[in-house]
Amino acid sequence: MAGAIASRMSFSSLKRKQPKTFTVRIVTMDAEMEFSCEVKWKGKDLFDLVCRTLGLRETWFFGLQYTIKDTVAWLKMDKKVLDHDVPTEEPVTFHFLAKFYPENAEEELVQEITQHLFFLQVKKQILDEKIYCPPEASVLLASYAVQAKYGDYDPNVHKRGFLAQEELLPKRVINLYQMTPEMWEERITAWYAEHRGRARDEAEMEYLKIAQDLEMYGVNYFAIRNKKGTELLLGVDALGLHIYDPDNRLTPKISFPWNEIRNISYSDKEFTIKPLDKKIDVFKFNSSKLRVNKLILQLCIGNHDLFMRRRKADSLEVQQMKAQAREEKARKQMERQRLAREKQMREEAERTRDELERRLMQLKEEATMANEALMRSEETADLLAEKAQITEEEAKLLAQKAAEAEQEMQRIKATAIRTEEEKRLMEQKVLEAEMLALKMAEESERRAKEADQLKQDLQEARESERRAKQKLLEITSKSSYTQSMNSSTTALPTDLPSFNLINESLSFDFKDTDMKRLSMEIEKEKVEYMEKSKHLQEQLNELKTEIEALKLKERETALDILHNENTSRGNSKHNTIKKVS
Repeated sequence: MAGAIASRMSFSSLKRKQPKTFTVRIVTMDAEMEFSCEVKWKGKDLFDLVCRTLGLRETWFFGLQYTIKDTVAWLKMDKKVLDHDVPTEEPVTFHFLAKFYPENAEEELVQEITQHLFFLQVKKQILDEKIYCPPEASVLLASYAVQAKYGDYDPNVHKRGFLAQEELLPKRVINLYQMTPEMWEERITAWYAEHRGRARDEAEMEYLKIAQDLEMYGVNYFAIRNKKGTELLLGVDALGLHIYDPDNRLTPKISFPWNEIRNISYSDKEFTIKPLDKKIDVFKFNSSKLRVNKLILQLCIGNHDLFMRRRKADSLEVQQMKAQAREEKARKQMERQRLAREKQMREEAERTRDELERRLMQLKEEATMANEALMRSEETADLLAEKAQITEEEAKLLAQKAAEAEQEMQRIKATAIRTEEEKRLMEQKVLEAEMLALKMAEESERRAKEADQLKQDLQEARESERRAKQKLLEITSKSSYTQSMNSSTTALPTDLPSFNLINESLSFDFKDTDMKRLSMEIEKEKVEYMEKSKHLQEQLNELKTEIEALKLKERETALDILHNENTSRGNSKHNTIKKVS
């Protein structure tokens, strides 16, 4: 009895010790995950779990986003997950998104997973028209997105219509021009073919390098009112705070860079920006909700911290990550070079094999033709021999007839002609016989010459037959040599893995000389990038001019008009911010 009571007490205490859990669904840009979380977990516990699962170390750019009453909110790291105003139904859904954007993606984004998540998020924002992108830049970005997804362009694989189901351009751009999907695909593919040799991470980074120069990239907009009640927009991004007209999100009226702001604060719904220069007036504005003020302050603090962090020496963790990234980049580069060499050798071997096969077919055709010529020569020789024999027999027969005619003439001369008439007739017959004999002699001589000519032709035909047999023998010997070469060449691709020396040499230590060489290569790449940028701008202008005639002016949006005005004035994102700061 006592044992049963003790076992029940032990079981009930065990139940009490088991922590209560709830299910959370995390939605990233390309996947969904579910986790079982403890009720006591704070936002940081869940955030760290997601980052570990993704293998993400550059955590400072990201956050867990949720929506409450049509307002975006971010999970606080130091607050319990269930203490936030999240829905009570399970699974509780959060979106894992970039909360802060880098100033320079190429310098700041180290991990490949970080670059990939930024690429997917920025691409979606451009397609959803949350970031304005001009038409010519949209085509270029689409070509890099295709390179990232499909790899190098192959006309045998990527045939016309292979992009028909892809969403690559904003609907605004498509509607702005009288162009068919096939025409857009043709222009995207033309640039896509030029990106040959770029790996997925390189294509995605090129996408981000172009996108980060767009005016609305990385800007969070909030509706505000100034002290006079004028409606404005507040933009918060990696460079500072910007004030816009509601109808113009591209060009700020005034900007406050982070290094020129002394203090930011809010009281209830009033927000105050105090510049570092005390001569400049304090800027105050009101937002619609207290929750929005909290979000603005969060974004200000986070962006300001990253702004100051970029201007200091990298932490030990970041230095290690960058060193690992450089080593990984060098390793991948060597691996790509090795694969490119093997591919080139394989292609050369295949070309050699095809050439040998083509040569073999050619030799076979030549052998067949020579054989046929030999058969024709043999037939011609037989015909000539037969004709010569017939001609010789005809010559003998004519000679015999000539002899008989001569004998007849002698006989006629010996015969006595009794009468004058008989004599005259006899003379006439003699004359005719002489003429006939003369003709027969000439014919006999002609036949004899013809027989000699036929004998000479027969001799030449036999000589041609001998030469044809000799050529056929030479071709047969060449064919056997080519077949042996073909069999050895065809075996080349299977021998390619014998390049084990290259594979073994990959496991090396990166020394200072390697790092210096890599630094020199990076500097060289920067110079090349500047040249490419100039060429790229020329291409963009060329495409813009090409499709300008197909534009439907009446479909231009306000942002299209503003962008064209900025471009005509020579204004860009960065020099505009410098002017209004």
